[in-house]
Parts: sequence; C-alpha cells; structure tokens
Amino acid sequence: MEKYRVKSSNKLSRSSILIWRAVQYTVWLIGVYIIYNLIFNPTLGIHLFWNILIPIAPLLLVFLAGLWRNVCPMASMSLLFRHLGMSKRKKLTIKQSGKLNLIAIIALFIIVPMRHAIFDMNGPATAILLFSIAAIAIVVGFFYEWKSAWCSGLCPIHPVEKLYGQKSKLSLPNAHCNQCFKCVTPCPDSTPNINPLSTSKTIYHKLTGFLTIGAFPGFVWGWFQFPDFQGIYSFGQLIMIYKQPMLGAIVTTLAYVILKRYINKNELIKLFAALAISCYYWFRIPALLGFGIFPGDGMLIDLSSTIPEFFIYIIVSAIILFISSWLIFSKKRKNSWTIRPIYAKSNNKLINGKNY
Repeated sequence: MEKYRVKSSNKLSRSSILIWRAVQYTVWLIGVYIIYNLIFNPTLGIHLFWNILIPIAPLLLVFLAGLWRNVCPMASMSLLFRHLGMSKRKKLTIKQSGKLNLIAIIALFIIVPMRHAIFDMNGPATAILLFSIAAIAIVVGFFYEWKSAWCSGLCPIHPVEKLYGQKSKLSLPNAHCNQCFKCVTPCPDSTPNINPLSTSKTIYHKLTGFLTIGAFPGFVWGWFQFPDFQGIYSFGQLIMIYKQPMLGAIVTTLAYVILKRYINKNELIKLFAALAISCYYWFRIPALLGFGIFPGDGMLIDLSSTIPEFFIYIIVSAIILFISSWLIFSKKRKNSWTIRPIYAKSNNKLINGKNY
C-alpha cells in the first residue's frame, strides 16, 4: 500500500509546479486579453470567446477534463486566497454543497439563452458577465476550502464537466491541491468515471444530476433553433429566447424518465452525454464556417462559397461519430480527471492499521 501511495500521491517536483504555474498564468493572461478585447475591440473579443474558446471546451472536457480543471482562469482566481494562505477555509455541509450544485445548473440554463439577445453580439456585456462570475468565484474561494464552493459547487460549467468527462483520457497531476482536505466528497477531480449521479446524497444532488443528464441534450438542441437578435425590449421576447431550449429540455427529460426503466443507468448517462455533445457540434461547427441555419449567427469564418456544404457535414459526422464512440463504446477506464494528492494528516483514515 505504501508503494501505491507514493505512486498516487501527486507530489509534484518544484520544476513541475513552476511549469504548471506558468501555464496557469499564461491561460489567465489569455483570459485577460479576451476580456480586454470584449471591451475595447468587441468583434475580436466575441470571436475569441464565443467562437473559439467555447467551441473547443466540450472536446477538452471529454478527453482532458483534468487539464481544464488545472488551468481554468476562474479556478485560479477562486483558489488565489487559498494558495496565499488567506482563505477562511470553511467546510461546506453536504446539503450546502448540493444546493450550490443545483444553483450551478440553474444558472447555466438561465445564462445560455441570454446569449441570443445580449452576449453573442455585445462584447462589453460578455465582459461584465465574466467579471461578475470571477467576483463570485473569488469571494466563495476566500470563505470556503479549496475547490468546494466554486470549482465543485457554483461553477455553471461543472455539471457539464461531470456529464462529458466520464471517460477522461488521462489522469493528470493536480496542479492546485498539494494535499487532500476532503473539501467535497466524492472529489470530482479524483474519482474515476465521475458522472452527474456519482453524488446522490441529498435531494439537491439528485435533482442536479437529473437535470444535467435528462434536460441538457434537449436544452442544447433547443438553443440552436432560435436566432440571435439585438436586445430584449419586451417580456414576450424574453419568453421567446427560453421557449425552445426549455421545450427541448422537457422532451429529453421525459425520454430519460422513460428509458431509465429499460436501460442501465451508466449506459444511459453515456448515451445522453453523447447526444448532448453531438447535438452541439452538429449545429455549432457548420455555423462557425458559414453554414449555420441562421446565416451569420456564431460565424467565425465564411466558407460557404468555398467548400461544398455536404463536405462540412461529412467532417462533422466523423467528429460526432468519434466522440460518441468514445463516450459510449470505449473501454471503461479507471482514470480520474487528476491524481488525488496525499491526504492531509487530519483526514487520514486508518483501515486495518494502515493509512489510506
């Protein structure tokens, strides 16, 4: 067992820590550059954030969720006080953790439709959104231990991490936590094959997992069925941007409830994860290249007069087939997103007289 502990203790050398810090600072500076452009050069800022970073993110979460968890700028900001030894280090109760998870998925469902009316076209508004999220991340990081309140709690991306990151390709060293203080159980970073139902300790956890798996694929589909437009000037317009995503979410949620009776839970989670990411890329990649169902929406570069449309969909189909096969059919792995650090002494458990 001692040999196992050395192998999995995640103890990084000084040079490895310096490399990870350099990568984290670099990604943080890229984030600052994006925000700068969102304010002062909105066209470029919107392309960098909504049309480059966000479309890459799902692939990263599927194959290397641990990499994202190590370098995410919001995580780095949330953990700043902890790294400086200034955090209050409060521990969340199980119930509080579940409530934060539920707030996170609700926040995702609220924010994303607003892209159609505000964030996709308004760089400064997107910058304000990111500033607001960063402020929340910093505040909760100041009060609560390690990743419990933000990275594994309030972050709106965290439910999607659990849905997409079930079969992470590699377990990377944990570049933030040098010891495990069990700030959240189970730890999403260190639990192999984590999924939205891995934590079902409270009604809040169960509801979060249910919404993430059942509602998210339809929500993604519905979001792409509505075009961008400038501003919200009536309650009716506000209803319109939520109508299609919510209808889609209801349909796939009902399908999930029915299929739960006939399909193994783990297989169904993988199926719905593949459905959600496939739906995303089926619409998103063509839109990026000028072949979207709403011309100009979310376009990075217009290739509509250069490449045949069928060729784009062949490429998209191949990408979707690869990702779906990975999620559904690839061999089950025992990889976690990152390698668990050695337990802090106060958290060590004795089993048959040995520390685990």
